[in-house]
Amino acid sequence: MIDSDSEHHHDNQQSLYMKRIALLALLLVPIAGVVSVVSSRPRHANSSHQETVIVLKGAVQFGEDHAFTRTIRKFEELVEKYYDKPIRFELYKNSELGLEKDYFTYMSLGYAIDYAVVSPAHMSTFSEAAPLMDMPFLFRDLEHWNKTLQSDALQPIGDELANKADVMLIGYAGGGIRNLIVNRPIRNVQELKGLSMRVMGAPIQTRIFQEMGASPSVIAYSEVYNAIQTGVIDAAENEAAGIQQMKFYEVGPEISQTQHAITVRPLCFSGKTFRGLPADLQKAIVRAGREAGAFGRQLESGEDAAILARLENEDKLRTHTFTDRDELLRLVEPVQRAYAQQINAEDLLDRINSLR
Repeated sequence: MIDSDSEHHHDNQQSLYMKRIALLALLLVPIAGVVSVVSSRPRHANSSHQETVIVLKGAVQFGEDHAFTRTIRKFEELVEKYYDKPIRFELYKNSELGLEKDYFTYMSLGYAIDYAVVSPAHMSTFSEAAPLMDMPFLFRDLEHWNKTLQSDALQPIGDELANKADVMLIGYAGGGIRNLIVNRPIRNVQELKGLSMRVMGAPIQTRIFQEMGASPSVIAYSEVYNAIQTGVIDAAENEAAGIQQMKFYEVGPEISQTQHAITVRPLCFSGKTFRGLPADLQKAIVRAGREAGAFGRQLESGEDAAILARLENEDKLRTHTFTDRDELLRLVEPVQRAYAQQINAEDLLDRINSLR
């Protein structure tokens, strides 16, 4: 997975713009038309009548090989398995229908898109607490992350989004582990002090890394490589897939395993679409969403480690254990608490912290 604010990479894809407009002109139909019904061949050779096929539309920013796309494909496969009636899925890939923030808006309105994977940052208009899912050091480790997503700890966010945005969170994928990408080894708090590094635009990111002793600044994702190469900054942070895709290892070959964030990427479904579906299909969607989310978590967390291992075996980077990670957790706790209070998510933070 690439950086959650890497939509800058897509904004300049002018060649896609007219294509998106043309597609949306065809797809932006009244809500009653979102769940399309088309005539199909008889389901059985001896059938004397035609059956209708429900058509659901999905969208993803990436191609067929990306973990998000594969998670969505698993969702489609499971729905077909659990719903023993005609159904067809149309998945628009490679940002054909815009970006994740657009997908969430369309699902909320009940237009054009019925299901998609969306970053929590794009849900903040409807749920102040949603961005907490991306807060650094929210999870102690992969086990705590997985336990949180298997539990009902995030249910308050799901309830709020269902009520205010009319979008359902039917599963939780993700699993990219974010580490520091540095031009020199950083193994402890002392070596981290004063490290000039790029962070994403959310203020909580800057506050967290300042508290850790680093010197963070917001730089466009597309400029990170050159900024490290030219000495404007010494470091950035990202997941293994982003390190590989953007070739950050060429300018920052020392990977400090701070494991400061593990991504959560909800699989979403339009509430307006959902209510117009048969009860047995609704049941299949809920079950498939939960299972596809678990599939996506296992897929992405496994690939994350495999990518780093392969790049290290190819001598493209070196990984370093961060020996003072417990100290980092202690340092950032007051910042996390203040942020949770600011977005009315203190109870949610307590729910997550209480999981053992």
